[in-house]
Amino acid sequence: MSLLLHTEAKAVIEADARACFPDECCGFFYGRKDGSQRIVTQAKPVVNAKEGDKRRRFEIHPIDYMKAERYAIENGLDLLGVYHSHPLHPAIPSEHDREVAFPEFSYIIASVQPDAVEAITSWRLNEARQFDPEEVREP
Repeated sequence: MSLLLHTEAKAVIEADARACFPDECCGFFYGRKDGSQRIVTQAKPVVNAKEGDKRRRFEIHPIDYMKAERYAIENGLDLLGVYHSHPLHPAIPSEHDREVAFPEFSYIIASVQPDAVEAITSWRLNEARQFDPEEVREP
């Protein structure tokens, strides 16, 4: 399993992570599936709808999921997954991330510090509902 992250999509994710710091950012990413590889060509931020502490959690409103699915269909893209940031924490999924994850999605996590995004990782649920890492590559 691997994820090919185009420069433009990566730049959107990093900019959103830095702009939302110290809160978690979130959004969707799009592209196409090619066998076990996912090719990410676009990323689109959404508002973190989490009530309360946005520094440690994110939530995407159901209407934003519907809009993301519609955008993918209208643009001939696959909705590949969700990205979010971990401010001041590693780019490793939390137990909460695992509990709310969908099996068909990839999950990009950006570890963000006050002055930079330090790491970007991607994860997919396996049949046991545990996260497996995806190799993140750039074209």
